[in-house]
Amino acid sequence: MPHLLLAGHFGCGNLGDDAILLGFVQEIGREFDITVMSGFPEETFRNYGLRSIPRRDSGAFKEAIQSADALVFAGGSIFQDSTSVGSVKVYADLVKGAKKAGKKVYMVGQGVGPLTSMFGKSWATGAFNMTDAIVCRDAQSPQTLRTLGVKVPIQVAADCAFLLPPTESDGPGFGVGNMKAVGIAPRVVGKDLKGAAKLFGETARLLMQNQYVPVMIEMDTKHDTELLQEISRTQGGKVPEIRKLTTPMQLQGRIGRMEAVIAVRLHAGILASTMGIPPLMVSYDPKVAAFAQTLNLASAIPYEGLTANRLFENFQTFMRDRERNVKMLEKKREELKQAAMLNVEVVRNGLLRK
Repeated sequence: MPHLLLAGHFGCGNLGDDAILLGFVQEIGREFDITVMSGFPEETFRNYGLRSIPRRDSGAFKEAIQSADALVFAGGSIFQDSTSVGSVKVYADLVKGAKKAGKKVYMVGQGVGPLTSMFGKSWATGAFNMTDAIVCRDAQSPQTLRTLGVKVPIQVAADCAFLLPPTESDGPGFGVGNMKAVGIAPRVVGKDLKGAAKLFGETARLLMQNQYVPVMIEMDTKHDTELLQEISRTQGGKVPEIRKLTTPMQLQGRIGRMEAVIAVRLHAGILASTMGIPPLMVSYDPKVAAFAQTLNLASAIPYEGLTANRLFENFQTFMRDRERNVKMLEKKREELKQAAMLNVEVVRNGLLRK
């Protein structure tokens, strides 16, 4: 059985990145032996039963790549320098190491950019030009790669998280009486923690005043925890929240009990979609706006300059169309699942075809 070494931001406490991993493995794992490069290998094995190695251990990588048939970057926005230009170099070095070992390299489900630094652009361009196949998850990423000078053919699919099947909702709704639950998946944009806490704290208050139960969703244990704590502090008490989940399937089960999700985090919107729950997206990044456009439910709301009153007004409009949105989502999520299968087929065809 061919052996794949999977690379990405996996096992790092981000439910969205793990949803990407599991969606890809869900479809390809029956035909391939899998090893995952993980931030916490023990947890990745315990939670998902996947053999894992430390993602920053160069010695473990060199050993694992020798027995692998290919290195696969299974998705996410890992080639970007807005958070760290150093991570671009790390991933580019993995590509170099794999090619030096004579292995194939596949980039699938990729959301590329932003890349603004000279080094970030150079490292990313070199990495993508060494790959055997490229599949992007949105229409903008190929434009970014072409502008950088990437010559390898590029196909467009959808995010691998769409390959995750729905999970059975784990109990009755979160609502209290006639009040129905609305998930909020916030994040800090830039370094403005207090601004984000004010925006989403006041939004939660408006929801409560209008007979909804707001439920804060922690998508990333490293970056969201402080924000959720600050939101509760600004509201003078605990705002209902979902924290410390270990798998994206657990979050799917919770989201399935909600009426809607307000999501800054891209994969909160994607996971809501897999459960048939309409997401209202708040865009801090082109990838979020592109996702909202793909769903065709409502345009993403720009984060910059956003107020709680304006966000709540948009939410009210969104909910008036909920029945239409649910029907549209049923159609769209199947289309996106089929589109996401291209990520799997490219790897499968490249390694299994005669």
